[in-house]
Amino acid sequence: MTDVVERKVFVIDTNVLIHNPESILSFRENEIVIPLQVLEELDRLKTYPDQRGKSARDAIRFLDSLAKKGDLNEGVKLENGSILRVSLAQANSAPKGFDLEKNDNRIILCAVALKEGGRQVFFVSKDINARVKSTALEVKAVDYEKEKVDIATLYQGVVEVDVAPDVFAAFEATGVLPWKDQLKVNQYVILHKRGGTEEQVGRWNPEDGTIESLPDEPGSVSGVLPLNSRQRVALALLLDDRLQLVTIVGKAGTGKTLMAIAAGLRKIYDEKIYAKMLITRPVVPVGKDIGYLPGEKQAKMSNWMQPVFDNIEYILGVHKREKAKTVDQMIKDKQIEIEALSYIRGRSLPNQYIVIDEAQNLTPHEIKTIVSRAGEGSKVVLTGDPYQIDNMYLDANSNGLCFLVDAFKGQAIYGHVTLQKTERSELAELASTLL
Repeated sequence: MTDVVERKVFVIDTNVLIHNPESILSFRENEIVIPLQVLEELDRLKTYPDQRGKSARDAIRFLDSLAKKGDLNEGVKLENGSILRVSLAQANSAPKGFDLEKNDNRIILCAVALKEGGRQVFFVSKDINARVKSTALEVKAVDYEKEKVDIATLYQGVVEVDVAPDVFAAFEATGVLPWKDQLKVNQYVILHKRGGTEEQVGRWNPEDGTIESLPDEPGSVSGVLPLNSRQRVALALLLDDRLQLVTIVGKAGTGKTLMAIAAGLRKIYDEKIYAKMLITRPVVPVGKDIGYLPGEKQAKMSNWMQPVFDNIEYILGVHKREKAKTVDQMIKDKQIEIEALSYIRGRSLPNQYIVIDEAQNLTPHEIKTIVSRAGEGSKVVLTGDPYQIDNMYLDANSNGLCFLVDAFKGQAIYGHVTLQKTERSELAELASTLL
């Protein structure tokens, strides 16, 4: 038992297991404690129809597989050198006004009880308020950092460089520029003419270490024109059939969803590369939830997908197609499918152009579940704004979209661009910048 006493103790909150059902494997050579109340909360959440229910069930199954290796009350030795156990411990006393009816508070009191026993205890939670309460009770509280990235240094997919007028002119004339810096596969360069306002866009060619210019302006993509250089990069990535995964990050009004859908419509109707376009987004309300919605699945989804419908209707308004006159007609013809994320689990999605909008509201575990559904011949496009997150347990550094960007950068089948300029309206630009 001496080996156990010397270990640090990490008390895991429910939301950590919802964020990543296998998160306990991240704590090596230490003791991991699951309070009984966490198991109760997982049992309550397992019937939820959304991703929380799926994650709760995954966590329960994972804990059950570990329980078969020993007694969770005494502690089960894991392959990573840690010991996992379930604890019924509660502090001898609670502060006045500390509501013991709340599971969150009883979970914290489990950590307090272990600390009272002389252990070095850390309370791990995605809930900021729970961490604050834990700290107030003199138990060190930490966030689950395993799947965090630094949003300030997140890969942007492009580099912007000022060059001398003669270099700019040579690139404009030849379309090729030797480049001494090592960039990533599918990374783009925006050249700014020093002393002027002109720009040119090129793509890094790792085979010969040069920057190759993009073709002339691509013109209209389903009626949508790029309004700045980064939007040109976005459309180049979306139209590149070599790429199976594309992420577009940007604030409101930068054109993320509009370009993703416009490119998809071209690939389906004009080039016939994919059989259909599947569009989905997390069902996470902004502000207070209005509760259950009436109707069948399609009717329920139409309320959540209205922003997507707005983009499709705009495209249909500027780019007429004989066989695609309305959104309803496109859905009826099975050219577009609107699906809830919850129903994508377990499906194999071959030969489809898949758009996952508002992906910043997904956890890394959810992102893995969804992207792994893509079948042969499919392309997955994720769009989102890491600074507009409605999931209470995620932030700009811990959401699944940023995690994916950081994990996939440099892969041959992957491309990314961060959009910066709002093109929706002057008001939208000011709102995104000032608010």
